[in-house]
Amino acid sequence: MQPDTTLRPAPLTSAATPPHERAKPLAKGSTYPAKDLCSQCGLCDSRWVAYVKDSCAFLHQRFDAMETAAHGRSRDLENEDELYFGVQQRMLTARLQQPIAGAQWTGIVSRIGVRALETGLVDAVLCVGQSEEDRFTPVPRLARTPEEVLSARVNKPTLSPNLEVLEQLPGSGIKRLLAIGVGCQIQALRAVQPTLPLDELFVLGLPCVDNVSRQGLQTFLESTVSSPNTVVHYEFMQDFRIHFRHSDGREETVPFFGLDTPKLKNVFAPSCLSCFDYTNAGADLVVGYMGASFGRQWLTVRNPKGQQLLDLVEAELDTAPVTSAGQRQAAVQQGIEAYDKAVKLPLWVANLIGFFVERFGPKGLEYGRFSIDSHFTRNALWLRRNHPDKVEEHIPAFARRIISRYRLPD
Repeated sequence: MQPDTTLRPAPLTSAATPPHERAKPLAKGSTYPAKDLCSQCGLCDSRWVAYVKDSCAFLHQRFDAMETAAHGRSRDLENEDELYFGVQQRMLTARLQQPIAGAQWTGIVSRIGVRALETGLVDAVLCVGQSEEDRFTPVPRLARTPEEVLSARVNKPTLSPNLEVLEQLPGSGIKRLLAIGVGCQIQALRAVQPTLPLDELFVLGLPCVDNVSRQGLQTFLESTVSSPNTVVHYEFMQDFRIHFRHSDGREETVPFFGLDTPKLKNVFAPSCLSCFDYTNAGADLVVGYMGASFGRQWLTVRNPKGQQLLDLVEAELDTAPVTSAGQRQAAVQQGIEAYDKAVKLPLWVANLIGFFVERFGPKGLEYGRFSIDSHFTRNALWLRRNHPDKVEEHIPAFARRIISRYRLPD
């Protein structure tokens, strides 16, 4: 008899009143249950804190149960694509034929949000705007108009309390919601989904690694780019360079291998250094760049709801199959050792390495595997050294299989 993997909220302590109707959000500045591993997803800033023990990605890992509840099955570990990229019905690459002005890339995520509202598929879109005072300070919102969705375009590479807006759902009239978020947020959202006052939930996921606090972001920008205060957005891209766009329209690139590793090694949030959900396993549809050729977006449809979201915009996309080329293993192994030793290369050496890796290194899905391998091995090593008591329960089976292919330092 197969085990029951259905995700359920914590059992009610009162037959009359569910826990989230009696609970109150934790006070801002409280020590959250995950402590130093907290990703500030916002769940504890809502009454759904009542379920945090069983829903927080950093207190309780439950990938198989989450995938089964969301997609009808868990990933096939013998299928190399699913081992790396999760449950899928379809993978493709795409770009909008008419890009959205000011979007980070062509604007596929924003366009899906707009179309979901225009077609009446949903009543609101959970997305992330920015503070009026600071472009990189995230402000989660329940957008009800296309204009509100578009105003939230462009990534905010900082920890964001997206789920705090769950507090606004009761009495809002919102019954159908599209939630856009990263892995830790979506894991918590999926766990409390049965308790939400919604008739329908669609989840559009973003691949995510290496978020930082706002202070950490400033350290990264000041050590990496020529004019940190004019950066509008940036992304680590498939050409092994970080692409920055400035407020005056100027673009600047920096090779991965030229980063000030000694200064930046500890700038990333501990939650990100202990995360193994790079590809957002619980989302219906994932839109990112990691498995696509340069200049295109990578899309993974995980279930029929994901296809429903893609149907909203597919006629507006230039689509192409996924491709894969090159070999990643040697580069990953060398990167493990270089990162561990906090090697900082002269810029001319970094540019030379970048030149050859861009032309002869992994591309397409192989680049995606390169990035996953690099982050999973780094994170496993970080956990082993900083939270050895969590290693056994915290690293999921698919990540263990990937990590076992490499030699980690002691």
